[in-house]
Amino acid sequence: MDAPTEARKAVPGVLAGSFPAFVLLQGSLYAAYGTESPFLPSFLGERGLSPGEIGFALAAGTLMRLAAGPVTGHVADRHNATRAVLGIAAAASGLISFAYLAGYGFWPLLAVSVLHAAAIAALAPLADALALAAAEREGTFCYGWVRGAGSAAFVLGTLVSGLLVARAGLASIIVSSGLLFLVMAVATARVPPAPVREAPPSLGRGGIRELLGLTQFRRMLLVAALVIGSHALNDSFAVIRWREAGIGPGAISLLWSEAVTSEVLVFVLVGPWILARLGTARSALLAAGLGVVRWSVMATTTAVPVLAAIQPLHGLTFALLHLAAMHLIARVVPQRLSASAQTLYGTLGLGVASAVLTATGGLLYGALGAGAFWIMATLCVLAFPLIPGLRQDDAPSELQAS
Repeated sequence: MDAPTEARKAVPGVLAGSFPAFVLLQGSLYAAYGTESPFLPSFLGERGLSPGEIGFALAAGTLMRLAAGPVTGHVADRHNATRAVLGIAAAASGLISFAYLAGYGFWPLLAVSVLHAAAIAALAPLADALALAAAEREGTFCYGWVRGAGSAAFVLGTLVSGLLVARAGLASIIVSSGLLFLVMAVATARVPPAPVREAPPSLGRGGIRELLGLTQFRRMLLVAALVIGSHALNDSFAVIRWREAGIGPGAISLLWSEAVTSEVLVFVLVGPWILARLGTARSALLAAGLGVVRWSVMATTTAVPVLAAIQPLHGLTFALLHLAAMHLIARVVPQRLSASAQTLYGTLGLGVASAVLTATGGLLYGALGAGAFWIMATLCVLAFPLIPGLRQDDAPSELQAS
C-alpha cells in the first residue's frame, strides 16, 4: 500500500485521538518561533543595542538554552511531570516575551533575553516527548505528522511577521509571539500526559551517564551533530552566496520555499514511509549520503536550475534524520528518561553542534567562500562509520501509522 493510501485510511482515527491537540501545541510553538526569530535582532537594534551588543545578547541566550534545556528535562523526568513542566515553561515564555516591550538599552534587554531563553529551552524537546508517547499509545498517527505541522506553522509565522512589521512596527512580533506561547500553554492542557512510570528516574549526573552509556543513543547524538549540524553553513550563508551570484529575491524565495516544503512533506508523509521500510540505520545513511551530494553541489555551482533540483533534498537531509533520531530514542531510551533524552538530543545533538558550526562557518566562508561547503560534505562523510551501530530493528514503531 502506498503512503497516500495509508494516510487516507488513517484520517478517521487520527481526528478521534489526540492528534488535533498536538497540532495546536506544535503549531503555536513553531508559529511563535517563526514570528519572533527573523526580526528579533532588528527589534533589539531599534531598542538601542549596537550590533556587537545584539550579538552578545543572542549568544548569551544560546548559552542559557544549552544549560537550561537538560535541567528542565531532568526536572520533568524526576517528578514524572512532563506535561506540567511544559505548560509552565510555555506560560513563562509568553509572559517573559512581553517584558521585551518594557526594555530599552543593553542590560535590561540582556536580562530579558537570558530569562526568555531559559523558559523556551525545553519547549520543543518536551513537546516531542509527549507526542512520541501519545503516538505509541494511540497508534493512529505518526510523530512526523505533528512535527510537519510545526514546520508549516513556522513558515506561516515567518510570513505573517513580515506583514505585521510592515503595518505595525517591530514591537508587533513581540506581542504576537508572546500570545502564541500563551496559546501553547493552553494547548498543553489538551494533550495527554506522559505514561506513569513504575520505576523512578535516575537522578543528576547518574541519569546523564545512563543515557550516554546507551551506545546507540550516543552514536545518534554524534550522527545528528555531524549531519544536521552541517546545515548551519547553509542556513547562514546560502542566501548570501546566491545574492553574490546575482540571483534575485524572487528566485531566492522560491528556492527557500522548496526546502521548507520538502521538510513538511517528509515529516508528514514520505519520512514515516521511508523509515518503515529502511529502518533507523539505513534512513540515517540515506540522509548523510544525500547531505554529501547537497553540499557538494552547493560548493560547485549557483546555477538556478541545479539549485532548484537539490533544494528538495532538505527534507531528507534534515527531516528524515530527525525522524530516525526520534525512532531510535523511542526504542532504546527508558521511558523514565525520555524527557532528559529529548533535551540532551536537542542540546548536544543539535544545539551545541549548530552553535559551533555557525560560528566556525563564518570563518570558513570568509576564508574559503563556497569551498566551505566541502567541509560540510566532509562532516556528513564522517558520520558514515557511526551509522551501522544505530541498527536495532526494522519493526514498525510509534513513528509509523498503524
